[in-house]
Amino acid sequence: MKTLVLTLSCADRMGIVAAVGSAIAAQGGNIVESGQYVDRENGRFFMRVCCEVEESGSLEAFRKGFSPVGAEYSMRWEVHDAAVKPRVMIMVSQQGHCLNDLLYRHGTGQLPMELTSILSNHDTFRRRAEHEGVPFHHLPVTAASKAEQEAKLLELIREQRVDLVILARYMQILSDDLSKALSGRVINIHHSFLPSFKGARPYHQAHKRGVKLIGATAHYVTAALDEGPIIEQDVQRVDHSMTAEDMAAIGRDTECQVLARAVRLHLEHRVLLNDDRTVVFH
Repeated sequence: MKTLVLTLSCADRMGIVAAVGSAIAAQGGNIVESGQYVDRENGRFFMRVCCEVEESGSLEAFRKGFSPVGAEYSMRWEVHDAAVKPRVMIMVSQQGHCLNDLLYRHGTGQLPMELTSILSNHDTFRRRAEHEGVPFHHLPVTAASKAEQEAKLLELIREQRVDLVILARYMQILSDDLSKALSGRVINIHHSFLPSFKGARPYHQAHKRGVKLIGATAHYVTAALDEGPIIEQDVQRVDHSMTAEDMAAIGRDTECQVLARAVRLHLEHRVLLNDDRTVVFH
């Protein structure tokens, strides 16, 4: 048997669950996991279903069989073979904690992804990438070269058939055009002090103000800087006895954990976009 993951959203109305179940059963599928949610504010229905089908059945055949239901309910829907790992590019600058954490989790099989490459605007992690046997691309960015380098980046994404880009502390702002071109396919991580402490050394700024909670946010990238749909967040409590360096260390650990959880949720097709928010089926 093979496992397929079906995700869908549409205007809420009676009979959706029954129609989905019947369409799966008609193709010899057996539902093994199901989650659903209705957003009462906008009247939309969201669903994620895992089903087992015969190994000989093709993804294309399932799509063809399900299409009439999708059309009847005007659904936005996708179906994926759970055994096929999404292709991922990691982008990083000079802070390597998130990169190292992702590489470890990938190496131990915790993240179901195929890592195509690591890209950076610095050469800092070339040897780290080579040690892992992962292709490394160095695209230095200046104000004058930004448009040219983004064009090269987009070409690499297309050549490598990248499904997801992870900004693992990549300290460059993607242009509006690039953000739109990769909508729903780029995950970023940052501390949760925004908009209070922007710019350099945010944990030192937080320490100076006596902050008691340190957090991190993972979200999809949009043209609105650091305001894309949130996938995952977490916080850690700190107190007066901690130095700015202590707080920064706790912040790095939190960023790693939040980013890894967000990436896993995306790779397992558990995140559905709901306008400026997300529906996450854990």
